[in-house]
Amino acid sequence: MRWATYFAVLASVLSVGLALGVSMPLVSLRLEGWGYGSFAIGVMAAMPAIGVLLGAKISSHLAARFGTANLMRLCLWAGALSIGLLALLPSYPIWLLLRLMIGVILTIVFILGESWINQLVVESWRGRLVALYGSSYALSQLSGPLLLGALGTEDDYGFWVGVGLLLVSPLLLLGRSGAPSSEASSVTFRDLWGFARDLPAIAWAVSLFAAFEAMILTLLPVYCLQQGFTAEIALAMVSTVVVGDALLQLPIGALADYLSRRTLFAGCAVVLMLSSLAIPLLLDTLLIWPLWVLFGASAGGLFTLSLILIGERYRDDALVRANAHIAQLWGVGCLIGPLAAGAGSQWISGHALPLLMAIGAFGLVILLLRQGAFGPVTEPA
Repeated sequence: MRWATYFAVLASVLSVGLALGVSMPLVSLRLEGWGYGSFAIGVMAAMPAIGVLLGAKISSHLAARFGTANLMRLCLWAGALSIGLLALLPSYPIWLLLRLMIGVILTIVFILGESWINQLVVESWRGRLVALYGSSYALSQLSGPLLLGALGTEDDYGFWVGVGLLLVSPLLLLGRSGAPSSEASSVTFRDLWGFARDLPAIAWAVSLFAAFEAMILTLLPVYCLQQGFTAEIALAMVSTVVVGDALLQLPIGALADYLSRRTLFAGCAVVLMLSSLAIPLLLDTLLIWPLWVLFGASAGGLFTLSLILIGERYRDDALVRANAHIAQLWGVGCLIGPLAAGAGSQWISGHALPLLMAIGAFGLVILLLRQGAFGPVTEPA
């Protein structure tokens, strides 16, 4: 196994997580300060989802044309340019377009990076090494809000830190090999429907985690502000959720190398449902802090286990296309989640965000009770 390449790809993807973690909450907080409501902020949060759908469609074609490593470097540099323009052009309509561009560009990075990592790892270590990727990415996002809290939200330092990270990280990929090959073909929604039909539990879980991820970085700070917390406490709560996501991914991944991955998957769905329902009840107590940890851990566990199950099933172009479908599902979740939570928070209930997650987790639990929820995936011995 190419360990140096694994860690180089891992580091380049982590730079994206840190760049997003330090810049995306700043966008929402800036809009809140400009007087925009929850729905307008939800629309802004949903824009990258459209970009995700576009990026997933063209990723396989572009990877075949430019090569995986070259395309990842180009996209990281383009991401740096897009985040820099957020600081230079503070306008809601322009930010909508820039968030769309960021969605397209960084989706390609995630598709290729996750495919590259899953192609590199050996089966006996797949759970732990994929979980290390998930845990490290969550930690990079955790560091983003913490760093933003230290830098302050009054100036544009958060944007420029993101720019610097995405300018430097492509250099780590120079000379690296072992990337999956890809064919010059686009990924259509008809293909996505076939993927979701074959692996419905994974499709639902990825969409749910995408909604979770988009809402945590963009709407959770606003939710906490609306519940009476200060901006510093709101950012600390966001960071605590991501801590939960990060802390338990490695234990979950280790267990996935020895125990039934489907059983672990079902357990994460149940914990996510229960923790989501408990948030409004415990929000004003000290118990909310460990509850945020469970909330993040259970959601992150669903995504990590989904990647593990995908990696054990596919290779090369099929693996790239499967991760493109993961990205498409991510786009669907990112699009629906913030819009639904933003509209619900403004017009139905101030607790729409956790209640929406509870409903989604309940739907996944019901789906898991059906035979064939994971398709014909062979469980490792």
